[in-house]
Amino acid sequence: MAYRSLEACIQDLEQNSQLIRIKEEVDPYLEMASIQLRAYEKGASAILFEKVKGSDFRALSNLFGDIDRSRFLFRDTIAMVKNIALLKKDPLLALKNPLKYISTPKHLFNALPKKVSKRSAKFLETTIDKVPQITCWKNDGGPFITLPVVYTEDIDQPGWIKSNLGMYRIQLGGNDYIQNKEIGLHYQIHRGIGVHQSKANAKGEPLKVSIFVGGPPALTFSAVMPLPEGMPEFAFAGMLGGKRIRYFIEDGYTVCADADFVITGEVYPNDVKPEGPFGDHLGYYSLKHDFPVMKVHKVYHKKEAIWPFTVVGRPPQEDTSFGAMIHELAGDTIQMELPGVKVVHAVDAAGVHPLLFAIGSERYTPYLKERYPAEILTQANHILGFGQMSLAKFLLIAAEEDNKNLNIDDEEAFVQHILERVNWERDLHFYTKTSIDTLDYSSEGLNTGSKVVIAAAGKQCRTLASTFMVTNSYPEGITNVKVVSPGILAVSCKAFENYEKATIEMESWAKGLKVFLGDKSSSMPLLILCDDANFVSDTYNNFLWSTFTRANPSHDIYGIDSFTTFKHWGCKGSLIIDTRIKPHHAPPLILDTEVEKRVDQLFARHTELSKL
Repeated sequence: MAYRSLEACIQDLEQNSQLIRIKEEVDPYLEMASIQLRAYEKGASAILFEKVKGSDFRALSNLFGDIDRSRFLFRDTIAMVKNIALLKKDPLLALKNPLKYISTPKHLFNALPKKVSKRSAKFLETTIDKVPQITCWKNDGGPFITLPVVYTEDIDQPGWIKSNLGMYRIQLGGNDYIQNKEIGLHYQIHRGIGVHQSKANAKGEPLKVSIFVGGPPALTFSAVMPLPEGMPEFAFAGMLGGKRIRYFIEDGYTVCADADFVITGEVYPNDVKPEGPFGDHLGYYSLKHDFPVMKVHKVYHKKEAIWPFTVVGRPPQEDTSFGAMIHELAGDTIQMELPGVKVVHAVDAAGVHPLLFAIGSERYTPYLKERYPAEILTQANHILGFGQMSLAKFLLIAAEEDNKNLNIDDEEAFVQHILERVNWERDLHFYTKTSIDTLDYSSEGLNTGSKVVIAAAGKQCRTLASTFMVTNSYPEGITNVKVVSPGILAVSCKAFENYEKATIEMESWAKGLKVFLGDKSSSMPLLILCDDANFVSDTYNNFLWSTFTRANPSHDIYGIDSFTTFKHWGCKGSLIIDTRIKPHHAPPLILDTEVEKRVDQLFARHTELSKL
């Protein structure tokens, strides 16, 4: 559907019974976020807030809260965008199947942004304090834009062709920011905006930044789409939206004429201030750190502008649909980008970046009498060097030849497949002192940590136990054990103090757990040391979340009968991952009880929300 505006999108959703209106006044401090969290969990439609306390503007949430709704928004273009993605990688496809690609020129024309006059955009001006000041979590540093589309250009090659659109965190107030004059700009490493800012810094010049909020849904989605090198997101937005994106130039800034709001400003070299805390997608707060300050130039808005927002928190959340749509649009290109790799799955329940699953292939080793990981190790290196996947900490990769029907989206079955085949003496491969997600606090340093590849190929070498009967006394310091899943045991133990003490504890516990497990040692190849085995074993998502967000591979992986030979570390018995909460970890996100009571009442009296 070629929406001309976010308003047109809302009308379409309402006509198709996919919109809920909340007419009573709602508070942007915690209350609106709580409504969105609950609405997403219950599978609600998109929600239009018609009265936002302290603002004259309406707000919209849950627009992308369901994968089917996301498909509905792009129903007229999604198939062709998939084809174009494949065509870019293999132009010969057009010759092989011309009818399939016959309409490609029309869609490519929509990818060309259209320059218009400022007058045709019909923008008004306002100030930062007048837009909805949405604060999602009680310890957040202030209100944030949670669906910003941040536009920058290459200072050496100005214009949209070398532009970058990204969804980077924007703090509107709080901390040391001067109200209406300064806002915080937080972006992670390996992002396109970083290249632009580095070039501007080298010249000693400020980087001009435009922040678009609202507009056609394709504009928002384009900011999170991982595109091939050389394809600007600004162009992709038009192609996906089925309509050319309009823009004009004002005071040297590119202003999207289709957005509901546009904030323009400059980022000066080495000008930073503390940004955060912020409740983030790993399920914890990202803490206060110095990030670039944007000096606000102007704030534009449409006459009946709508402020879209989402809530970032422990997954799954609305951004889960982003990931699913990205996979639908670009998943078929994985095999072209990464030779031998069949599919990659970023595990949403573990916060996306911390944990990747992959299925590769062992194509070139037919002479091996006994199969073991070979080519899939090369493929693992490709994966960890590819775009945002380079931020992963844990990569579990299996060989397609071992099970042609292995479903990478069935997370429990995939892990079980790995555990049935992995050889802990051989199949662990560490990367130490490297970069990880900026938002990940499992390491003691910002942006720095470690990675591990767990590669499994070959015949099943063990049968996993689904039950465990406690027959021996617990080793000293261990208080409880629970089966998480076949082959995985959660082990409650004393609280973490420091790594020096943990190293000593692990030596003792590894010996004690070897005796404790007895003849179950082989059938329980993975032990999760934790603060609360009941919580970890309660749901598989709890296991995925707590294990892979809280562990730093180089520091937190141990094993029974471990050894180091020629710098290769392994263990002869069960692998142990220490997932206890550590002093340097960020605090988890917790809902405010008083706000939850108010939202309970709102849901009870609202005609549509009460039915959810």
